[in-house]
Amino acid sequence: MKKTIIVMPVANEAATMGSVIERILALPYDNLHLYPVVDDYSKDNTADIIRSYEHTGRVKCIYYKESRGVISCYLEGFRRALADGAEQIIEMDGGGSHSPDEIWQFIEKLDEGYDCVWGSRFTEGGSISEQPLYRRMLSGGGTLLSNLVLGTKLKDMTSGFEAFKAEVLQNMDLDAFLSTGHMYQTEMRFYCRNYRTVEVPIHYTGSSSSLKLHSVTEALSILFKLKTNENKVMKKKTENKDED
Repeated sequence: MKKTIIVMPVANEAATMGSVIERILALPYDNLHLYPVVDDYSKDNTADIIRSYEHTGRVKCIYYKESRGVISCYLEGFRRALADGAEQIIEMDGGGSHSPDEIWQFIEKLDEGYDCVWGSRFTEGGSISEQPLYRRMLSGGGTLLSNLVLGTKLKDMTSGFEAFKAEVLQNMDLDAFLSTGHMYQTEMRFYCRNYRTVEVPIHYTGSSSSLKLHSVTEALSILFKLKTNENKVMKKKTENKDED
């Protein structure tokens, strides 16, 4: 298997971090590595738990002191994974919302030749549990609106369980993303729409985190700016073609 690194932002996950790491290490992939990116917001011993697994050679704790929230942790994790020679990168939640038992689907589709693999709660076989109705409506409504505005055709535009071939992220300027919150997943899917992509069903387990009004208004604002920002994010792809 190609070197595959899972990027997982975490903060105050001491209660579950050890079990999540062990479930991932137990998967039948010797070349699967885990890079939990510890948000500076974290105040418990999450980082110590992660470091206790570094002796395996497959886990690396990244303490991101300059963190500006979960999205900045994702992007920093991508940078570190690429720098360490990742050929494939999987993004997933560190709080238990995404199941390690579903990682195989992402690896299988990447092996089949897809450039991006999107986890979908709304495709056949996908589901959501332990999440209030208003959050489900926002996710579903956000997908419909995003497809309408951006011309995409995905069943789930907001899921954070996804995977990429390394060159997809190498061709992006990760510093040029507009989103700092929930809109990031939609932004990523929009920029990747011309790659070979596929959706796979996932089961999403909701968390206790709340969704603030300003997050919704920020998402709507960013939605209508994405097309004008596309050239900035995909600048590296253009530069690489020019060099060729």
